[in-house]
Amino acid sequence: GVMLTKMDGDARGGAALSIRAITQKPIKFIAVGEKLENLEAFHPERIASRILGMGDMLSLIEKVEDSFSEREALQIQKKLRRNEFTLEDFRDQLRSMRKMGSIKDVIGMLPGMNASSVNDANIDDKKLIHIDAIISSMTIKERINHKLMNGSRRIRIAKGSGTTVSEINRLLKQFIQMRKMMQKLTKVSNPGKAMRMMQDMMPN
Repeated sequence: GVMLTKMDGDARGGAALSIRAITQKPIKFIAVGEKLENLEAFHPERIASRILGMGDMLSLIEKVEDSFSEREALQIQKKLRRNEFTLEDFRDQLRSMRKMGSIKDVIGMLPGMNASSVNDANIDDKKLIHIDAIISSMTIKERINHKLMNGSRRIRIAKGSGTTVSEINRLLKQFIQMRKMMQKLTKVSNPGKAMRMMQDMMPN
């Protein structure tokens, strides 16, 4: 069998189908990243669906199920409804999202999102690591109650995370906006609009 690496674009998907025809050998696995968890079983019908811009909802559902438990999802929904979603919860969700792989790869699985449109988006996985570092520099009380963030606390967090106070201010502002967006995101059926909302959740 064949294992195809660097499956991070539609062109590679087309190459996979060509390799199968030329070698007459089945493609068993594909790698969409450099880590072991980025190795996945090859499903030709899913690759074809991505190439046609129809998304790959089955793979996306599998990734979500592997990264999020139903109990955790219900807890987050309750917190969002009660406006109790904290920075601690946000950091946990970011870490779970990172387990799913590249954010661009995940968005690329949505119907209507091909490689070119995803690559045009200003989405950088390093931003998630950046946000994690800032939140991890906060105390538990600060992560649970962001309203405690006065000037001296923000200076301390900036020093601890290797960032600036303006970046802390920006993250806190976006966090407040994000809580409202996450409530709306579950009701959005347009993948393009959903992607723009996800971009707005990340610092510039």
